[in-house]
Amino acid sequence: MDTAPDSSNLAGVRHIILVLSGKGGVGKSTISTQIALALRHAGKKVGILDVDLCGPSIPRMLNAHGKDVHQCDSGWVPVYVDQEKSISLMSIGFLLERPDDAVVWRGPKKNAMIKQFVADVAWGHLDFLIIDTPPGTSDEHISTVDALRPFNPTGAVLVTTPQAVSIGDVRRELTFCKKMGLRVLGIVENMSGFVCPHCTECTNIFSKGGGEELARHAGVPFLGCVPLDPTLAQSLEQGKDFIQEFPKSAAYSSITNIVQQILDSVSQGS
Repeated sequence: MDTAPDSSNLAGVRHIILVLSGKGGVGKSTISTQIALALRHAGKKVGILDVDLCGPSIPRMLNAHGKDVHQCDSGWVPVYVDQEKSISLMSIGFLLERPDDAVVWRGPKKNAMIKQFVADVAWGHLDFLIIDTPPGTSDEHISTVDALRPFNPTGAVLVTTPQAVSIGDVRRELTFCKKMGLRVLGIVENMSGFVCPHCTECTNIFSKGGGEELARHAGVPFLGCVPLDPTLAQSLEQGKDFIQEFPKSAAYSSITNIVQQILDSVSQGS
């Protein structure tokens, strides 16, 4: 990247955190949005960069779909999710003519788009930039980490589900982080039990504890479990702020605890 870090659009960003998963369907975008919302409620100014080019779901999750991206002297102006402009968002979903258009691109074009996202979005001053990545450990991930390297990304949060197949994929993601020199802030076990909407009892539909076991073996922090919670699913479908709407839910306490650990880790590492 030609731009020097001190004159870049990322110069005003204090902490860059990537959210990674080894496989699809683990709720990585859900975790990304909830981390961003919880950070906002902790008084932080947050940006989200959605580099999941083939599955840009975050605009819908934050009720920002259909909005337009504008240009300024520094590049693209991100879409603001709330009136206070405390969460800003950039996604290829804003650049498609129709929301159902498929992104049928080969690797080089995807990589060029990611580099443009990193270089050309005018984020301004942010406490945190959350990077929501596609599943896997291939081209897009290498391009993202390489493009961010001059700005010393803070680290990565790895998302898994309790099943053994997902745990195995996250083990490969840990190897990716090690090879790329990316600090692992911790592992989140998503879909860890189902919260009954009537009695609020949590039942382990899948298994439980695989993420914690993997974290222990890998010597990285285990940030916590997030259960399958119907109120969280409802909030994502309707584009509502789950952290604000359901402070008494089981998932709320899980998410806020995870974010507090991230804040503690960042303050210790800075």
